[in-house]
Amino acid sequence: MRATTPNGLAAGDLQIVQTFYRAFSDKKPELLDEAVTPDWEDIPLAPGQGPGPDGLKPILQSIVAAFPDLRIHVEDVIGSHGRIGVRAKITGTHRGEFFGIAATNRPISVALHEFHEMDNGRIKRTWHLEDWFGMLLQIGAWPPARSLHPESA
Repeated sequence: MRATTPNGLAAGDLQIVQTFYRAFSDKKPELLDEAVTPDWEDIPLAPGQGPGPDGLKPILQSIVAAFPDLRIHVEDVIGSHGRIGVRAKITGTHRGEFFGIAATNRPISVALHEFHEMDNGRIKRTWHLEDWFGMLLQIGAWPPARSLHPESA
């Protein structure tokens, strides 16, 4: 039986999850190699993202280029039996192009919910949901310049 922490996580799992998020906040994609398995699955993949940690590294670099002050604030972590749930917030300032959207210099605050499956002390699979629609509203990229409603055309 594995030793557990008071929040139900196996000893060491919390540290690995923190390392995963530090890859973004500290702008160090190489930390992904410490946190995830070589065959890590990221579900769903971002547009243009390849598989495994090497597939996320260019996405991570483009995100921190667009939001150089990006931080991930972990608010809640729960876990049991090799599964970890994380509620977090992504903050930053839109200072560079992000998926074709020119910099607006507006601040963002994006809700992040992730579930990680652990395997031998590293993250094997991640299911995630971020409020990118809310982020588009915050930077003024939604609604699009052209209305989607035919009656207003």
